[in-house]
Amino acid sequence: MMPAAIPHHCSDLFRFTHKRSWWKTGWGAAFMILTCAQPVYADDSGFGECIARMKSQARLEGISDNTVNQVLSKVKRLPRIIELDRRQPEFTQTFANYFTTRINEERIQRGRELYARHHVLLDKIQRESGIPAQFLISFWGLETSYGGHFGDWPVLDSLATLACDTRRSTFFTQELLNAMRIVDAGDITAERMIGSWAGAMGHMQFMPSTFLRYAKDVDGDGRRDLWGSIPDAMGSAANFLQQLGWVPGLNWGQEVLLPRSFDYSLAGRDQMLSLEEWTTLGVTTTSGEPLAPAAQKAALIIPSGYQGPAFLVTKNFYIIMRWNRSEFYALSVGHLADRIAGAAPLFRAPPVDSAKISREQVRQLQMDLTTLGIDAGEADGILGSATRKAISLFQQKTQRIADGHLDAGILIAVREAASIGSR
Repeated sequence: MMPAAIPHHCSDLFRFTHKRSWWKTGWGAAFMILTCAQPVYADDSGFGECIARMKSQARLEGISDNTVNQVLSKVKRLPRIIELDRRQPEFTQTFANYFTTRINEERIQRGRELYARHHVLLDKIQRESGIPAQFLISFWGLETSYGGHFGDWPVLDSLATLACDTRRSTFFTQELLNAMRIVDAGDITAERMIGSWAGAMGHMQFMPSTFLRYAKDVDGDGRRDLWGSIPDAMGSAANFLQQLGWVPGLNWGQEVLLPRSFDYSLAGRDQMLSLEEWTTLGVTTTSGEPLAPAAQKAALIIPSGYQGPAFLVTKNFYIIMRWNRSEFYALSVGHLADRIAGAAPLFRAPPVDSAKISREQVRQLQMDLTTLGIDAGEADGILGSATRKAISLFQQKTQRIADGHLDAGILIAVREAASIGSR
């Protein structure tokens, strides 16, 4: 049974630690106390004190008394927001699962219809910003399913709840103040500011800080309305991408074919070669033709390992990742944009993964790799670039194809090697 004193957000950690032998020595309890010591307000008393301090800070930063009183006198603490902030997925998500749930015929067809409906607006924005229309539609589709779901949380309540929680208080305090500045500017009323549980808003899911930097009044009504104005939403997204450094005329990347003898240690975002160099290494288009001769550099991404699709990605892929830091997200944005513009499906679909891999298994893998003298980064259960690189090094050392891809076979091989090495 879990002790009643342990907060709800620590329940998963308790289940992990109390089964370990060192829990019985007292170290486990000490670990729980230190890890879960950050307070989560159990009632509204601490929240009220926090909001009182926030009122003073908001006035000091130039937000009007009217907005301060209107917003901060009404915000409510939402315990569910804290639960969502603490929640971690039990299993790691594979590219196949991520991609196939986001790229489907219905979303592609809807994107094409909206492209046709708004082509005059989108063509104008493209001429002014250099951002291709199909990319704006693609972001729109992935962020809110073309405006179908903005989120249903009152943003000011969500941000106030997170600002008054110690885990990420500094970040969300600034986002709350920025949201109040948006209200202060008259862009939207506090009541209409609806979005995701973490405060992302409107058609393109801008955080308040992003809104203040990049939102534009494209329709000329005097307000930057990213909820009710498609011109404002599309123009703001284009401005964001342009300011991030989008290179006009350069595509995000392309699917390619690799030779059987390919050295997969060359894969990864940190290794960019020119297209001529990739051609020399035997990389071709999906039709088997040589890559277009260009000095443009590209990196190789293989999100499902050697049995799945391979992509050469350009600088604009990295710009997409500044919108969302996920490789899977950026690949999905690029491919959906291509499909909206009329391109064919992937030549090689990502293989369906037969077994789910849990975060606890990834954490154990990271610890095992470290035992073997291979740096896998922090043992946090997250399959990031450092862990993939470590997997690739293990594969090289054990004469496997070094694609850095994690599957059940690698889990077993690393576990066995670490067990032998620790004897």
